[in-house]
Amino acid sequence: MKTNIAQEIDIEAYYTRYGPMVLRRCRRLLKDEQSAFDAMQEVFLKVLLARDRLTGTYPSALLYRIATNHCLNRIREERRPGTGEYRDILHHLSYFNNPEDSVVAGNLLDCVLKEAKESTRQVAVMYFVDGMTIKEIAATVKLSISGVHKRLEKLRRRIREKGDL
Repeated sequence: MKTNIAQEIDIEAYYTRYGPMVLRRCRRLLKDEQSAFDAMQEVFLKVLLARDRLTGTYPSALLYRIATNHCLNRIREERRPGTGEYRDILHHLSYFNNPEDSVVAGNLLDCVLKEAKESTRQVAVMYFVDGMTIKEIAATVKLSISGVHKRLEKLRRRIREKGDL
């Protein structure tokens, strides 16, 4: 009788040993160094969050598969109509070089979201934080797809007006 002994996953050791392989895979699929590096980090974050459900057997195959699926999902999401046009909001607000700019950006976002309707705040969280598609959001909040687009576009305009982005 075979027993399945699960090996504990050591994220740090995996990152050191398999990080370059994951990065190469992400680089090959995404064809952009920064996107590939971000994707690699997200792959290891996924493993970290799911480590109690995973076994330590065949880690290179597991990481390769997760990296491939993650990158393909990113590519698919970027090609999906209507999903890429709002990404610049978070891009402009979240990647600053110094802490002062990050605080200003956070305050700007807080200010804009405080003035927004509750349903617009919900849509923003579902889209930017939860990573839901516009179609999924529309079904969840019982709005039309164009209604979700309108709320995100209104949010985008407010951020530009207040922050001159």
